[in-house]
Amino acid sequence: MDLAPVVDGFSVVLEPTNLLFCLIGVLVGMLVGVLPGLGPAATIAILLPVTFGLEPVTAIIMLAGIFYGAQYGGTITSVLLRLPGEASSVVTVFDGHALARQGRAGSALGIAAIGSFVGGTVSVVALSLLAPLVAGFALDFGPPEYTALALLGILLVATISGGGRLKAVIAACVGLLLATVGRDGFTGAERFTFENLSLADGLDFVPIAMGLFGLGEILHNLEERHRATQAPARVADVWPSRADLRRSSGAIARGSVLGFVLGVLPGGGATLSSLAAYAVEKRRAKQPERFGRGAIEGVAAPETANNAAATSSFIPLLTLGIPANATMAVIFGALLIQGVSPGPQLVTQEPELFWGVVNSMYVGNVLLLIMSIPLVGLFVKILRVRPTILAPITVLITLIGVYTVNNAVFDIVLVIVFGALGYLMKKLGFAPGPLVLAFVLGSLLEDNLRRSLIIFEGDVTGFATRPISGTLLAAFLVVALFPVVRGVLARRRTPSVHDAPRTDARS
Repeated sequence: MDLAPVVDGFSVVLEPTNLLFCLIGVLVGMLVGVLPGLGPAATIAILLPVTFGLEPVTAIIMLAGIFYGAQYGGTITSVLLRLPGEASSVVTVFDGHALARQGRAGSALGIAAIGSFVGGTVSVVALSLLAPLVAGFALDFGPPEYTALALLGILLVATISGGGRLKAVIAACVGLLLATVGRDGFTGAERFTFENLSLADGLDFVPIAMGLFGLGEILHNLEERHRATQAPARVADVWPSRADLRRSSGAIARGSVLGFVLGVLPGGGATLSSLAAYAVEKRRAKQPERFGRGAIEGVAAPETANNAAATSSFIPLLTLGIPANATMAVIFGALLIQGVSPGPQLVTQEPELFWGVVNSMYVGNVLLLIMSIPLVGLFVKILRVRPTILAPITVLITLIGVYTVNNAVFDIVLVIVFGALGYLMKKLGFAPGPLVLAFVLGSLLEDNLRRSLIIFEGDVTGFATRPISGTLLAAFLVVALFPVVRGVLARRRTPSVHDAPRTDARS
């Protein structure tokens, strides 16, 4: 492995401008994690217009900092208020708030900071080692391989994301349909434009993302604002004891590995990683009844795993051009807006950007560790700001931001339309992530599918004749058929009413 680009990447990160925006990113990320419901995907979508005036590497460093910074910010409300600021912090509520009620909120927050730092750092090291290898392998990809990979990515996210498989698949299909709006890239024919010139060039990613994740989330959270919250617990001694560190060391190690592996998988992400890490620790524990009553491992494992997963999810994005989750889909859109195409060529064609973003995570994790403990008191005060004050300001920033992209009133209309759609999706239990991911991958899927059919002269069996595309399609079929097979086997194992043993009424 050539270390020269890696060293050059550190020089990029340590430039004053990039270092400043790395700091801004992790600070905003922590703040976003503290504010329940907003989330990193919504925040990054809202801030997309801000990145237009920045260099590509500076913009992505800031957006990446927001993503992994939000993972720790959600811990603060989980521990102090029993209110997870992030979906990935839901599991932390069980033992984190129990520790707070015992007067050990400081220990819980301290072990979360340490676990987040270790998990993030381990994941960045693995990212540095594995990403170039993945990119080198991906150089063998052609149109058939990208077609199969896009199909597999959409299906994995649709089947693993929350809200139910059927609803996720429906959302993904809507996203694919939206990706076809505009002129056909091969024939020039207009599709689904309804003779509206504003739709002739297709739908922009920014209004869709800002509407679904930004405005939609704000509307839904305003409706839920009547929920009563508890007063923040007192925070003291924000540093775990030696016994806590010794008890948590194994959980942190296992959470780092598990989070890294699940973060790479499309649809895995920080939420699934935190759930899996908590389940592993509870299953391994000699006294599983301690979990939910203040087990320090119940905080260390999920907090380590979600930060490790947040970092490793950059591998498929940067090396394959496939976003692994909704937030990565928004960052994918940010890269495209900056004129950067993520994929196998990124490591060789844009080494400064690639290694600058990767190495910024080392710096970002150190900044998180240094700032997380002193800023706890400040974030607790921010929690007392009423949503009725924050929401209008956020909506105004969203509408102004989307207008500045193309100076078009039509984009504001799109944000409002997709904001209403996002609100309805939340109400009906549909996750917006699969829709956004499918929209981002829609053009990639369509273009490469049509190119592949031209290469194979219309013979769809050609996909199976190429080793990589054939393997990916086989994986696609396994993922698609697995729920069906599992359901059939479950029905066979369940004894029917006729098979139940009969009792003699006379007895």
